[in-house]
Amino acid sequence: MTKYIFVTGGVLSSLGKGITAASVGTLLKHAGKNVGMLKIDPYINVDPGTMSPLEHGEVFVTKDGAETDLDIGNYERFLDTSFLKTSNFTTGQVYSSVIERERAGGYLGQTIQVIPHIVGEIVNRIKAAGEGHDILVVELGGTVGDIEGLPFMEAIRQMKHDDEVSGTFFIHVTLIPYIKAAGELKSKPTQHSVQELRRIGITPQMIIARSENGLPKTFKKKLAMSCDVSADSVIEATDAASIYDVPMSFLRQNILKPIAKELELGDIEPDMSEWDSLVKKIVQPKGKVVIGFVGKYLALKESYKSLTEALIHAGAHLDTRVEICWVDSEEIEERGAESLLSDCDGILVAGGFGNRGVEGKIQAIQFAREQKVPYLGICLGMQLTLVEYARNVLGLEGANSVEFDEETPHPMIYLIDNFLDQSGGMQLRTHQSPMGGTLRLGEYPCDTKEGSLIRKAYENKTTIYERHRHRYEANPAYRKQLEDAGMIVTGESNGLIETVEIEGHPWFLGVQFHPEFTSRLQTPNPSILAFVKASIEVE
Repeated sequence: MTKYIFVTGGVLSSLGKGITAASVGTLLKHAGKNVGMLKIDPYINVDPGTMSPLEHGEVFVTKDGAETDLDIGNYERFLDTSFLKTSNFTTGQVYSSVIERERAGGYLGQTIQVIPHIVGEIVNRIKAAGEGHDILVVELGGTVGDIEGLPFMEAIRQMKHDDEVSGTFFIHVTLIPYIKAAGELKSKPTQHSVQELRRIGITPQMIIARSENGLPKTFKKKLAMSCDVSADSVIEATDAASIYDVPMSFLRQNILKPIAKELELGDIEPDMSEWDSLVKKIVQPKGKVVIGFVGKYLALKESYKSLTEALIHAGAHLDTRVEICWVDSEEIEERGAESLLSDCDGILVAGGFGNRGVEGKIQAIQFAREQKVPYLGICLGMQLTLVEYARNVLGLEGANSVEFDEETPHPMIYLIDNFLDQSGGMQLRTHQSPMGGTLRLGEYPCDTKEGSLIRKAYENKTTIYERHRHRYEANPAYRKQLEDAGMIVTGESNGLIETVEIEGHPWFLGVQFHPEFTSRLQTPNPSILAFVKASIEVE
């Protein structure tokens, strides 16, 4: 049977529950355990797919096409594993399932209540995510005391007494504030948060104490006593030079000892030697490269979380600090590409939705193409390479994507009526289709062209597999014109254009997929790794 580790948060949000959960998971995995991960989100949205990146951050897409919380990305990057849609669920999904079952008569006329029906559905989903794993690490979104999180708290409380559960361990992440005027660290917020958990019926067995600086031994002892945990179960989580150093910090504090004792895991010693070596190259690299990152959600950098992390992964393997020069595409429209990108070794144009900032991205692409700067365009960044080439090389005035101009005389990017979805079925899409559920989502194959940059990047693999999140596709009607003029299609998926390159350019690649979703610290994505390497080698 599966053992469960539950990670809750107190005092305030954004303390790093996701990194804590991922760090514990990766240590257990490197100790030889089969570890699963689960993120529970208490919001009522069915998924974050239609939520603004500026509010919620990045939407992470799983291999099987689920739009999930960005913490699933952290789990994959830390554990070097592809997780599925079962690794994330929301209040919206729970209530939808219960209501659908009630409408179908599945409850045989019972009055549907939060307890037992909603809580029972939550417990069943947690158990389903734990199937086949030695240990499931479960992160509960939100903060203890939030009204929307109470059914989830009740569910994990009940699991302590479940005969189908082999063991449970509760980790509570809290803030230890430092009051500068008094010159003191304060434990009271943590004590109150733990008291709130106890009122619910949960007694945490470990405290992860988030603070800017280390905690004195006397303070840790006081914290242990007041929260009723053993002294070795108060773990410091100070600000780290890199999130990837957090597992090493936890390991140095023997975090697995109390976990192994409670869950009866025996003696476990994770082999983190390769991980430690990569972290050292992140913190103290030998070289440096500057990447111009052109986007339009720059007010919240977590909108591009997977992509910025993928650049870090590539840098670690190349022993190079990847310095990101953030460039707002709307600012390019005002000031021009040269003034903002001339000092960059490579240029990356990220994905996005909507018309805002598109012309700035096109100017950035033109600059990279004409000035022979290594270039990587992702999703919309790839689509706009076709638009830029059509306008400025083919001379097709008014060329555009129908996403931005439905009446364009040259629809380089269009919305196909039918396409094969992730399961191989035919799906209909129109301009009037709702935003949710009509995207091309998840992993698809891409057949690469011999001699291309993309094939070389992927170690000469003829077929690669990458993840998608988009509605629009490159229009094959213009393929011959593009190729005759030097823009070559080098990757295809079931007849759809996946990657394009430019003859005679030192390194220029546009990809329809999102390579950042499959990049991990120990196995960086090949196309992003090749892009960073090309940017380092640029003369």
